[in-house]
Amino acid sequence: MHHFDYSFLKDEVPGRLVNLSNILYDIRANDSIRLRNNLKTYEKLQSVAIIDSVRSSNAIEGIQTSEKNLNELMKNNSKPSSHGEYEILGYRRAMEEIFSFPSLELSAKYIRHLHSLILGPVSEDGGMYKAENNYIQEIDSDGHYSVRFIPVSANETEEAMEQMIQAYYSAKQTAEISSLLLDACFIVDFLCIHPFRDGNGRVSRLLTNLLLLRNNFTVGRYISIEKKIEQFKYNYYEALRQSSSGWHENRNDYAPFIIFSLQILYQAYKDLDSRFLENQIGKVPKSRRVENSIMNAALPVSKSDLAALHPDVSVTTIERVLDKLMKSGEIEMIGAKRNARYRKK
Repeated sequence: MHHFDYSFLKDEVPGRLVNLSNILYDIRANDSIRLRNNLKTYEKLQSVAIIDSVRSSNAIEGIQTSEKNLNELMKNNSKPSSHGEYEILGYRRAMEEIFSFPSLELSAKYIRHLHSLILGPVSEDGGMYKAENNYIQEIDSDGHYSVRFIPVSANETEEAMEQMIQAYYSAKQTAEISSLLLDACFIVDFLCIHPFRDGNGRVSRLLTNLLLLRNNFTVGRYISIEKKIEQFKYNYYEALRQSSSGWHENRNDYAPFIIFSLQILYQAYKDLDSRFLENQIGKVPKSRRVENSIMNAALPVSKSDLAALHPDVSVTTIERVLDKLMKSGEIEMIGAKRNARYRKK
């Protein structure tokens, strides 16, 4: 069986991964300040994000319904009319529970509970570990199936889950280990165990949201992490394939999936910047809109970023605002002038 030990994250991680995670911790700090000052704007974003998450996480697994039915289910205005709609509703309930109680304990019991929320109404397997061995398959361009990965056997699943969770909590007690890196490794291991007959991918995405919230990365409340994964679905499966290779022999490299996870989180924050600024525009003068975009961005922005956010504003106006804020000392420039980005001091 795979040996679960995350202690390598203390001193065997490439510097670029540490730098990426540190950047995200800085972004989290900036966003936390903005959140405290703009609660109403963030509340508007949350309702959209939940719908996006429910739609995308199920769509990745081929489970879909009409946009009208989805919206009715989200509002509790209708009852599910199909197997898939029951699962969609179950995912919504699981997300609402996670967002309502982000300090929930990560345990094998709770992971089974999440699974039961998704599949309980439509399957006797809801909340139950697999009773038979399962296989992760892929299909090529000619329609031929092949086994991509053989997960942990059914009779070893319960023990593997317990060992993984114990290793996770042991690593959490080590201050030198980045929680972001640890969480990505945990998701890889969960998917390699593949503890359920069905629903493993959806449970892994619920766990991603839970782990982020437990580490005070609240972006998933306002921008759907699942939607970002769906947008980069090929990269998601490829990163998972690379990081699971050699897993049973303890020779796998977690780095590809860690990089993917950090990039998805960065893209989510970038989308949050855009959505936030769209809600702030209103009837505001052009120069003031550009200034607000710079001063309220969680990530450093470039001239091209500002031009994309404000297509009706001239480059001259953008440059004038940047020059004014630079001279007043309110912002600072990062990088060479040609590729410069700007951020609030």
